[in-house]
Order: sequence, then structure tokens, then C-alpha cells
Amino acid sequence: MNVGAEAERAIPLTTLADTERLAGEALAALPPGALLVLSGPLGSGKTTFTQALASRLGVEAPVTSPTYTLVHEYPSPEGTLVHLDAYRLGGGAGLAGAMLDDYGWRARLVVVEWGEGLLEAYPEAWQLAFSFAPAAPGGAAPLRQARWLRTHGPTRHTGGSGGEPTGTPGERAGP
Repeated sequence: MNVGAEAERAIPLTTLADTERLAGEALAALPPGALLVLSGPLGSGKTTFTQALASRLGVEAPVTSPTYTLVHEYPSPEGTLVHLDAYRLGGGAGLAGAMLDDYGWRARLVVVEWGEGLLEAYPEAWQLAFSFAPAAPGGAAPLRQARWLRTHGPTRHTGGSGGEPTGTPGERAGP
């Protein structure tokens, strides 16, 4: 998938298979330790997309919204999937710093729902926005769609301070 090209258009998510396909394409593009911010209204597909990511990573545990616990960690054969929900934190700015930076260094992927407040502190973050498209005439319900708002090349989550080097933890440790 060329996620840069995908940013030019809305990606229809009319079936669960569409969401699963998008999750697989996203995982192929997202480097280890990437920070992925999911935005969109309630019910637009953020948690369902995270469930699809988890499934593609081989997570065996049920994936649920971390709205009340704020964070769930799911081990997978590719590394930990960290799933945070910043809804009750007013966009996630309070997550910036040591806690979130630590997750980036040890996780395969850090997904933050409602994390738009992190985007300024983490310019390397990716963002996928979910929304509803108007239903087609005679359609039963509005259709879900997604659009890449921020994509990047193969860099690792570097932390909000901007002072951390890029690369894998092993590369960071030096010779």
C-alpha cells in the first residue's frame, strides 16, 4: 500500500473485510514502534480497526476499548500492541512524555484513539481519521470511511522531546 497516495482519498469501509484489509496494509507500512493516532466520532470504527490490527499481529486476547482503563497491552509474535484511549484526557496531550515514549521503544505499535493532542508533540506520528459518509439513496445507514492524514517514511517513534534518536532499540544502544 502506498499510504501517501491513500491520503488523497477516503477509503470506504463498507464491510469488516475492508477494515481488515486496511489494517493489513497499514501494518505493512508502519515501522516497529510507530505511533498511530486514530481520530473520528464515536462509532466510526477506531476500536474495530485496532481489533483488526491485533488480529493481523497474531494477538489472541480479545481487544476492547481502553476508555476506562486508558491503556491495554496485547502481546503478539511481532511485539506488543499498545492500545490507549485519550478520550477522557482531552486529546492525549497528558500522555506525552516518559510513559508514551517508553511504549514506543518497546512496542511493535502504539495506537492512540482520540489522541489528536499528541500530534504537535510527536511530529513522526501517523494519523488515520475515521468518519461517516452519507448513505447512498435507499441505504440503511451511513457508511464508514477512513483517510490517512499523516504518513511518514520508515522511522521509529522518537518521543515527544525530539531529542531521542531514530532507529531500533538495539541501534540506539550503540556498539
